[in-house]
Amino acid sequence: MSKSKKPWPTKEAMTQIYDLHLWGGNNHDFYSGEGSHDPEIVNPYLEKIIEFLKSFQEPLTVCDLGCGDFNIGKHLFKYTKNYTAVDIVETLITRNASTFKAENLIFLCLDIAKDKLPLADCIILRQVLQHLSNAEIAAIVNKLQHYKYVLLTEHIPNGDFTPNIDIISGQGNRTKKQSGVNLLKAPFNLKVKHTTLLHTHQLPNNKGLITTTLFQVF
Repeated sequence: MSKSKKPWPTKEAMTQIYDLHLWGGNNHDFYSGEGSHDPEIVNPYLEKIIEFLKSFQEPLTVCDLGCGDFNIGKHLFKYTKNYTAVDIVETLITRNASTFKAENLIFLCLDIAKDKLPLADCIILRQVLQHLSNAEIAAIVNKLQHYKYVLLTEHIPNGDFTPNIDIISGQGNRTKKQSGVNLLKAPFNLKVKHTTLLHTHQLPNNKGLITTTLFQVF
């Protein structure tokens, strides 16, 4: 009988990040970092995503993978038919579910690399994959083919970079290696019907770009 594979350490790493407030915030609540709270980053993003969601006569069902402290999602769910917000940190999901309530809103604690994902028209992946290993990203990419739209936001370096250099999950992102996630490149090779760059935000002090891309998968 073969030994089972060692589980990916993502759940423990992400739980520690929130428990120790490694992304900032105070000691009394969960905080998903400046990328989810800085108005210069958040407001243009919300404008583009809300514009996309409102463009449909029939509202979309949306699954937000890696919803974090829900400082972003709380502005979006009202424009959807149903909004499922997912995160790997159990205490965070418990807090979100008790704080944000609506008939079309549900919170689930899932490991998006290992667990079956909810059905939806559209996936939101906002600055999530940048923290994950290539093995986990590949597992997630295999599931994205079941969704019509994917809204992907990633922190990437300025200028040319080598895509998809592997990292250990939960230990920063690839920008320190002059790399960033590109799902269309090897080893992921996501097949899409159409790609639209929705928004780019230049971070100060040459810290890179935050880009949001819409993939129409089928």
